[in-house]
Amino acid sequence: MSTDTAYLAGHWAQVRQRVDEACRQAGRDPAAVGILPVSKTFGAELIRAAVGLGLHRFGENKVQEIRDKSPALADCAIEWVMIGHLQTNKARDVARLVSEVQSLDRLELAEALERRLQLEGRAIDVLVQVKTSPEPSKYGLPPEQLPDFLAGLRAYNTLRVRGLMTLATQSSDPVEVRGCFRLLRQLRDQVQSQGHDLPRLSMGMSGDFPLAIAEGATEVRIGTAIFGQRAYPAA
Repeated sequence: MSTDTAYLAGHWAQVRQRVDEACRQAGRDPAAVGILPVSKTFGAELIRAAVGLGLHRFGENKVQEIRDKSPALADCAIEWVMIGHLQTNKARDVARLVSEVQSLDRLELAEALERRLQLEGRAIDVLVQVKTSPEPSKYGLPPEQLPDFLAGLRAYNTLRVRGLMTLATQSSDPVEVRGCFRLLRQLRDQVQSQGHDLPRLSMGMSGDFPLAIAEGATEVRIGTAIFGQRAYPAA
């Protein structure tokens, strides 16, 4: 086993154990919560080592990184998941390379993705990113717009809407952080009662995922705890 693979194997086992323990503490089945490894800023060789552990789905913040890494990993059958804010002029690369978008937050973007996906003859899963934090730096759809937005998305056949995503506020107060996750779950429950089937809640990262699991996360996005400290800060 290579050094990279051994290093990652230890980290992956620790993260899975911590997620499982958070599930048990919340009275939930650990099998109900998946982990999305976030590989942003890490190179292709480290991702290849993670593939050696049986991981094939990776979250990235920038389409440029996916485009740069894909050729070196073409033999790995990787499913790239876009979790960062997405500009409409990146729709072409997304439609060609990405398996899922978790940051859909406006109809303009949905329209751009629909056009490009039709040209590619593809359909992808999408999650709607909702802004549950008051921080200006956070992206996402305003919560009050969610019902109308979901209704509008029904017109786009290439976008399979599977759930919601959010980023919690950066705070040392667990009550504030957990409130962001609770709001997303409540919004999901509200729109499900209106006929929208949204089984997935992507919320929680390395520093706050136990709180997200306690509020119903079905997937947590973990980068640092798996891959280590980033070589440079993500924008």
